[in-house]
Amino acid sequence: MRPHEHVEAFGTVDGELRVGGLPLSRLAARVGSTPFFAYDRGLLDRRVDRLRALLPDRVELSYAMKANPMPAVVQHLAARVDRIDVASGLELRAALDTGIRPGRVSFAGPGKAPAELRQAVAAGILIEVESPTEVERVIAAGEDLGLTPSVAVRVNPDFAVKGSGMRMGGGPQQFGVDAELVPELLAAYGSSGLDIQGFHVFAGSQNLDAAIIAEAQRRTVDLVSGLAEHLPGPLRYLNLGGGFGIPYTERDRPLDLDAIAAGLHELVDGVIAERLPEATPVIELGRYLVGECGVYVTRVLDRKVSRGTTYLVVDGGMHHQLAASGNFGQAIRRNYPLVVGNRVDAEDGDGVTVVGCLCTPLDLLGDDVALPPAGIDDLIVIFQQGAYGLTASPTAFLGHAAPAEVLV
Repeated sequence: MRPHEHVEAFGTVDGELRVGGLPLSRLAARVGSTPFFAYDRGLLDRRVDRLRALLPDRVELSYAMKANPMPAVVQHLAARVDRIDVASGLELRAALDTGIRPGRVSFAGPGKAPAELRQAVAAGILIEVESPTEVERVIAAGEDLGLTPSVAVRVNPDFAVKGSGMRMGGGPQQFGVDAELVPELLAAYGSSGLDIQGFHVFAGSQNLDAAIIAEAQRRTVDLVSGLAEHLPGPLRYLNLGGGFGIPYTERDRPLDLDAIAAGLHELVDGVIAERLPEATPVIELGRYLVGECGVYVTRVLDRKVSRGTTYLVVDGGMHHQLAASGNFGQAIRRNYPLVVGNRVDAEDGDGVTVVGCLCTPLDLLGDDVALPPAGIDDLIVIFQQGAYGLTASPTAFLGHAAPAEVLV
């Protein structure tokens, strides 16, 4: 997607980008300083509404909090989704602070600490176990607390998903229990006082190919249909993962959600209804829910020319937005969409390079980007910043102040 498409999604007023209905300059004045992240609740609601309209009614929607754990965002989404997935004890407490029922919270991720597992058992949430060691720790916590832990087995599938930004299933993985070892695990622990509700399979993230995602969902349902025969009771929880991607660069094309929804309707009405009648299918999304609702706003501190290259030096950088610098998984660095937010209707000029304020050449936010002429105090806006922004960045590097976050 090109920057103008993102501008259209947020809207403009008097030549400025609008976020949450506010002109950018007014929002910046309200925040009080740059840089900052701003999340548009209207765009959040629009994304949830579209998913609800297209996905089968039987499918529950889970928010993967790791994508954006800002408390205001989590509070807002807790009222709009069916479940919240957490990846740490701190995220667990934040989820429970929303008032969501504990049974609607799941806890996934390798290397859960014993104290976190005890906390999860005490809270009554669903623990997605990823190894025999975790199972034994959960059993011990349940016996010590006098509680019956609720668990699902995270499965490392025997297939890989092509086209994903990060492959998280297939082959050797730190994630989940290898599919061929799940029957043995269930035989060993199926009668050990656990409430084993089902399975979670998450094969990959940031995928923009609807056909690949749909095929992965079909293979996941086939896999767990066989594994369900080894459960001590009926399969009730069927987490199909997510992996829905968003377009970050001009060469990316938005995901065809209609095609994915059509495939899910076939699965839900077909194999799941026939073979897993008591299962609740879950789609777990993080980036796809929040990624496109956010912007990162940073102010130009200096404009300089060095041997023919024009640099805009801004007060933000990779310490707040590691992904936009290309240092969060890009094999070949490509620019995220960015604009001069206080003059979005101006004509583009020659290419400029936008860099942050850190003492490293890695602090690059935009390389040879065609922008309207911009100078000191203009506001540079980077799009697609609602997910894996602040909390996925090295904020302590060089001791700069943390940016603000606002939900508007």
